[in-house]
Amino acid sequence: MSVATIPAELAPAIPPRRRQLLFGAGFAAAGSAVLILTLLGAYLQQRHGVGPDWLKDNNIPLTQPTMQLFTLLMSMFTVQWAVHSIARNQRGYTYLASLITIVLGLAVLNQTWFLYTEVGLAMTQPEGPLFYAVTGAHLAMLGAAILFLGVTTLRALGGETSSFRPDGFSAAALYWHVMAGLYFAVWLGVYVLK
Repeated sequence: MSVATIPAELAPAIPPRRRQLLFGAGFAAAGSAVLILTLLGAYLQQRHGVGPDWLKDNNIPLTQPTMQLFTLLMSMFTVQWAVHSIARNQRGYTYLASLITIVLGLAVLNQTWFLYTEVGLAMTQPEGPLFYAVTGAHLAMLGAAILFLGVTTLRALGGETSSFRPDGFSAAALYWHVMAGLYFAVWLGVYVLK
């Protein structure tokens, strides 16, 4: 039995790949950014209204937030390393980069929890609800980014992601970069400007 081949000019065109996951991650990142920036704006407006009495009873150290900033900056490089590696089918490097990024994200979670215990800001103080709303919203975004990257890495371990379909890592990296960029705004507005 012979197999008939279709000439290239008569073969149907291959439709371009759709990028729903990347598009959805962009929308989720934009929504998270709007939430955090809105909360940060409310925090700054309230702080401006109170004046010099803002955080007079509490001391927010700058060491932990600055370490969180640099940890997130390092994680931006490692998550991009994961995207670069999966696009070249270097699975070992992809898993290593993903693991390092997740560990760096968990380190930021740990640093934030330690900062909460150091600050001791009560919810009954006027600063309390807004402080925890802004930093807690970013903490939730970080948790979502860790979960997103973790699920993407598990899917890669299962063979669903390759250089032909790297969209999962690209989408996770997009969300991670937006989350880390938003932390700079939180760091500046909440911790540096006090």
